[in-house]
Parts: sequence; C-alpha cells; structure tokens
Amino acid sequence: MKRSVVLLGYPGVQALDLVGPFEVFTAATLALAGQGQHEDGYDVVIASPDGRPASTGTGLEIVARRLPAGPVDTVLIPGGAGIEDLRGDRAVLDWLRRSAQTSRRVVSVCTGAFLVAEAGLLDGCRATTHWAFADRLATEFPGVAVDPDPIFMRSSDTVWTAAGVTAGIDLALTLVEEDHGTELAQTVARWLVLYLRRPGGQTQFAAPVWAPRAKRAPIREVQEAIEAEPGGAHRISELARRASMSPRHFTRVFTDEVGEAPGAYVERIRTEAARRQLQETDDTVTAIAARCGFGTAETMRRNFVRRIGIPPDHYRKTFA
Repeated sequence: MKRSVVLLGYPGVQALDLVGPFEVFTAATLALAGQGQHEDGYDVVIASPDGRPASTGTGLEIVARRLPAGPVDTVLIPGGAGIEDLRGDRAVLDWLRRSAQTSRRVVSVCTGAFLVAEAGLLDGCRATTHWAFADRLATEFPGVAVDPDPIFMRSSDTVWTAAGVTAGIDLALTLVEEDHGTELAQTVARWLVLYLRRPGGQTQFAAPVWAPRAKRAPIREVQEAIEAEPGGAHRISELARRASMSPRHFTRVFTDEVGEAPGAYVERIRTEAARRQLQETDDTVTAIAARCGFGTAETMRRNFVRRIGIPPDHYRKTFA
C-alpha cells in the first residue's frame, strides 16, 4: 500500500523546503506506476494547521488540507521564517508529538529542526540544520548535538534532519532509496535532472567559498597564501612570520578573526583542494595526497572520513 506523507505548510514557509521533497515523493510514485506498481509509492499531501493555503515569503501560495488526525507514515517539517510562530502553537506541537508516536519517521528540513526540537524529538540526538542557524539551534537547545556540516543525517531511529533548501531533495531521495531501492532513487534523480545525488556526509559548503575573511589585513594575507598553495608546509612559525606576529599571538588572533585555529584552517583548505582534484583529475590518491600537503594517502583518507564522512575513493566514485 502507498505510504502516507504529510508535509507541514504554514505562513512563511520556505518554498523549496516544501516543494522539493514533494516532487521527489510524487515522482517516485509516478515511476512506480509506470512499472505497473500502482499500489506502491506515496500518498503525499501538504497540510496546514487551519487548512488554509501555505504562503511563502516570496508570495507563492500553496493549497493545503487540514492536518490529519490519524497516523501517517512520514511527517516532514520544512523550514521558513514562519517556523517561529509555530513554535508557540500548542496545537501544532501536540499534533507533532502525537504523530511522532505513530509515524515511521519525522523529517525536518532547514529551520524545521527548531519545531522538531521544540517538540522534544531531538533531545539527546545529533542533528543538523542550515549552517546559518546552527549556532542558534545549539544555543536554544543545549540537549541537541548540532553538527552544521552534513547536508542531512539520521538523528535517531525515527527522526531525520537536513540542512535545508536543496538538501531536502537529497534527503527525500535517500528516503525513497530506503523504501524502494537505489534504482528507483536514481530514476527519480534523473527525472528531476539532478546533476548528482549527494550522500548525507557531503559538507554544506566548500572552504574557500564560505570561510569568513579576517578583518586584519595580515591575517587575510595568510588566508590567501594558504588557499593559493594548499600543499605548502604552512607551519605556524612560518605563517606567524608572514603576519609579523609571534606564533602564540598569531594563533590567538587568527582563531578570533577566522573562527578556527590555523592548523584546522589549513586542513580544511587542503581537503577542499583534494576534493576538487578527485573530481576533476584521474591522478592517484597518493599523488593528490602529496600535492595537497597530506603527505600520505592514509593521512588524507583519515582526514576525508573525519571531515566529509567518506573515504577519498568512495568520494571519487560518487562525484567524479
């Protein structure tokens, strides 16, 4: 029988958080019907607390039903500016808690994690959300171990969390794969003309793009030097000399300005450089490890597993 999927709509919802997963589940149902499996797939509905249309921040209005009273298979909570009002809505929180007791899974996308956490469904769990809101989620819910890096993760046996926007599509594809196998998930990805289907361990952003730029010119110059030559030695003493500071003072200032210690920053830049080379070249992992400053393939492998969640050879097979 078809699995019921309810996507929560509300004023101020982020359109793609809602529509992206909706399209994935409905495309999977159409694909199964095309294979003669008309009774399989998903019964997907968008539901709002009062049954009124879900209006997005950009003016789009999406038709919605009332929240169902009975059990559903999957509940998906998208993000959006309106999530703050829902956090104070006792009826919505009670509905979510009741649904979580009978549903096979509860899924949050982007700031939808705040509502799921408000309902107590993330207590003691590891979770992710959009990187811009990760610190706030961790501050408001200290019982949740917030990881801002993955695009999505399984936070518990029944709860999944995603970074937001397009990451909701990636998570929905993974849920389809869990329900119906890899072949169907790949068929849906091709139908939606997705360049690739990213695993949950894929980082939300690449280092040179997202890393904050230091306000002090000497620290910015050090950042640029590291990014220009990831495979360089980049010892603290040499970086401090470049910034005309003592090593101890340089480490303190760099960490304050950039948000992470110099060694961690170097490692992040090297990982990004290696990631690009795995995608764009046929060079061996050993050669890339040496070129990007890791020294050995094993060092690079450990770094990839820690930062990206998968080893280099797996990454290459997935993204090259």
